[in-house]
Amino acid sequence: MDIRKTDILIIGGGIAGLMTAYLLSSHKKVTLITKKGLFNSNSVLAQGGIAATISPKDHWQAHFKDTIVAGNHHNITETTEHLVKMGPVIIEQLVSLGVPFDRIYNNGPLSLGKEGGHLRRRIVHAGGDATGKEVIHSLIKHIQQHVDIHENETVIDLIKDQKTCIGAISKNESNQLVITQAENTILATGGIGGLYSITTNDKTITGDGMAMAYRLGARLSDMEFIQFHPTLLAKDGITYGLVSEAVRGEGARLIDNDGNFIMKNLHPLEDLAPRDIVARAIYDHIQKGKQVFLDITMIKNFKERFPSIYKMCKENKINISSGYLPIAPGAHFIMGGIKTNLTGQTSINNLFAIGEVAHTGVHGANRLASNSLLEGAVFANNVAEYILSQPKINVINHRNSVWWKKLNLATKVEHNNLPELKEIQKMMMKYVGIVRDQQGLFTIKKWIEQYLVPFEELQLIHQSTENIKKINMLTVSWLITTSALERTESRGGHYRIDYPNSNDTEWFQKYITRWREKDERTQINLTASTMVY
Repeated sequence: MDIRKTDILIIGGGIAGLMTAYLLSSHKKVTLITKKGLFNSNSVLAQGGIAATISPKDHWQAHFKDTIVAGNHHNITETTEHLVKMGPVIIEQLVSLGVPFDRIYNNGPLSLGKEGGHLRRRIVHAGGDATGKEVIHSLIKHIQQHVDIHENETVIDLIKDQKTCIGAISKNESNQLVITQAENTILATGGIGGLYSITTNDKTITGDGMAMAYRLGARLSDMEFIQFHPTLLAKDGITYGLVSEAVRGEGARLIDNDGNFIMKNLHPLEDLAPRDIVARAIYDHIQKGKQVFLDITMIKNFKERFPSIYKMCKENKINISSGYLPIAPGAHFIMGGIKTNLTGQTSINNLFAIGEVAHTGVHGANRLASNSLLEGAVFANNVAEYILSQPKINVINHRNSVWWKKLNLATKVEHNNLPELKEIQKMMMKYVGIVRDQQGLFTIKKWIEQYLVPFEELQLIHQSTENIKKINMLTVSWLITTSALERTESRGGHYRIDYPNSNDTEWFQKYITRWREKDERTQINLTASTMVY
């Protein structure tokens, strides 16, 4: 067994993890672990850009209002206001790091795009539709010589002594157990797209951080709110990747195979309506046997403005010259996650969460386009600033912890009764997808619970990495499903046909928070505590 000691352990390599590593590495010893490579993250796949009020015709209050409206007024005011105010600061910071944002002309003002839910042009982009890739590339260049990076390493569980997180245990490429002891541990593992059969997410994104935090006893909130992106390139039942909302921002329209405009008269913003509304409209048409297309005939410079999407179409033999891209909605983003405050602190001492894995309240019930990269960067700054303001922590040596004493007592139990990964994804897409109801939610709840037998403490160290991934997926699927059953209304990314309207009397600004009832490290307790506040 390999043992490491570090000041800061960061789990995850998207914008949140890499930005935090960059900000802390000149002051602390930083160790970063990622399940695959540094280019396996949703941040790399982010096409649209970063929302920021840098235009003299724009103001943070306008961005705030658009964010609140898209979020169905379920946002937490304090964190949301902080997010939008920090937009210009983040853009300036990324420019200083060398991110080559697109400009109107050489050395001129930044080019600003428009996306769904935004009433003004405020989306800063790079490489046309390769913003995330350019940001990640720049961050990697700045940290690779200063941060201890471990790729292709699967974190199994977090380590806790009493009520304090002291690091994590993982398996490296050689299947060797590794203990990383840290003063502070930061989860930046991304969301849950891999729980669904149709998703925009990288294949590595399977809810691992949320599952580990739940097992440790941390609080999670808003797990029922999942955003389905309206436009994935799709043909003959196969999806090939995201078609950025920025395409509609440049004038593209959604039509069916009869030439009807799908969003006409459904919302004042029509094709640029919030994502939950657009996704449901497309879903309804597909359920009726219609095909749905994105009409791009009005975008004359499509190849230059959206080179990544153009390349994706060519590689998958989609006839882009027709001007009509076949599309379908897919799982994109979870608004909930590990409950944190403004400085990224969770309910467990010395454990932080940032990016999509965290619930900061900035997205409400439905995330506004291009606020995700912004969130990752903003809260990376918040976490780094907070950690650097605190005195050095004297962490208990893991060998003196109760956890370590029990490590060698963990019995080896084979778990060969888990469902196939594709079966989990199919069940989630069918029963906890764009449209939900009580009967379907009860069906999948019962199905999941047949597999989630409680584990004795530390037994996950004896499971294969594939089994650990499935256990994490089932754990988070169960939390999403049971939270969706609890919320008897429709709001944003949570839509129930048996409760099709929002119920402000009972549910306005009410948050469902979940946590383990007992301070134990068994796999799951199927009577987890729930609090609505």
